[in-house]
Amino acid sequence: MKIQRKKTNIVKIGDIKIGGLNPIVIQSMTSTDTADIQATTSQIIKLYNAGSQMIRITVNNDDSAKAVVKIKEKLLQKNINVPLIGDFHFNGDRLLKRHLGCAESLNKYRINPGNIKDNQFLNLIELAIKHNKAIRIGVNWGSLDQSLLAKMLDKNNQKKQSLPLDVINKQAVIESAISSAKLAEKIGLSKNKIILSCKMSAVQDLIDVYRDLNRSCNYALHLGLTEAGLGNKGIVSSVAALSILLQQGIGDTIRISITPIGQQKRDEEVKIARQLLQSMQINFFKPEIIACPGCGRTSSDSFIKLAQASENFINKNYHKWQHKKNINNIKIAVMGCVVNGPGESKYADIGISLPGSGEDMVAPIYINGKKSMTVKGENMADDFLKILKKYLDGLE
Repeated sequence: MKIQRKKTNIVKIGDIKIGGLNPIVIQSMTSTDTADIQATTSQIIKLYNAGSQMIRITVNNDDSAKAVVKIKEKLLQKNINVPLIGDFHFNGDRLLKRHLGCAESLNKYRINPGNIKDNQFLNLIELAIKHNKAIRIGVNWGSLDQSLLAKMLDKNNQKKQSLPLDVINKQAVIESAISSAKLAEKIGLSKNKIILSCKMSAVQDLIDVYRDLNRSCNYALHLGLTEAGLGNKGIVSSVAALSILLQQGIGDTIRISITPIGQQKRDEEVKIARQLLQSMQINFFKPEIIACPGCGRTSSDSFIKLAQASENFINKNYHKWQHKKNINNIKIAVMGCVVNGPGESKYADIGISLPGSGEDMVAPIYINGKKSMTVKGENMADDFLKILKKYLDGLE
């Protein structure tokens, strides 16, 4: 089933185009103190190298605002021109007025109307117009404009059949985002400078809100499940919510928000976002490894080791092939026994079906749907990697 995306307003942020039918953009956010120039620059580079196309940084005080210019300079010295987004709450208008270098260095301002007064919103929009910057109006469940919510609750209470509180809350989130965007346009900001987000922390709430938001406006939309949670819970919740919305053609840019635990690195969220888009066949970033999960027929872990070795081999050498026309669409199958191995290998671009328990140490290799050769003995894995290299080198 082909995904039919909605053609939203196109917003240009740096050299990146968001919305319309442009590829869905992955973004992330640093966790460092922005005033720590070295630590923030280092984390931005790691996120960028992992595949983040835009990176948000916290700008919450004078020190962080001053640091933005130097961070941008350090990135440009390394030929990294990734768009930087300033995350403002409570005092963004004052910081941007005091630090013009910060206002110019950032490519987009992220503001939450629930955390600022009306005059501050006006000031921020005027600053965005002055510096020709895009904005993201980001409404969060946890920081909703309480005066707006109170008005909507009063109106609801006057109805003969009032709506449940959770429905009013969702409607208020959407109303806050759209009315703020319309006000920004009235002040003079182009619709092609506005991105909206309405982040929730529960999967079903996020799906409901974005479906309604998508029907109610034509602004470019940023998808993300806020406070998704720790480890696997955060990953599963984010992927569950975003995949449903993306399948329905909703969303122009995404972020996977997970709370890192243990040795989990910040750039993990970027890798998850890339894998989500590739698994859904929306965007393709590199050749894909297909491997069976293993069962009682695969008492040996040789197929697991070869799948990992193939993945590492691709990651290490991808720069040599990235210019090739269809490199990112290549599927590589590493299978563990005769049950599904030949079939999966045959339908991949290149694949190997390793022997399972009790099978002869022989592995057929399929290329472009045909059995091309057989490898035998203890060096089957090394032989396959050599064949894989030759195959990828030979692509146009």
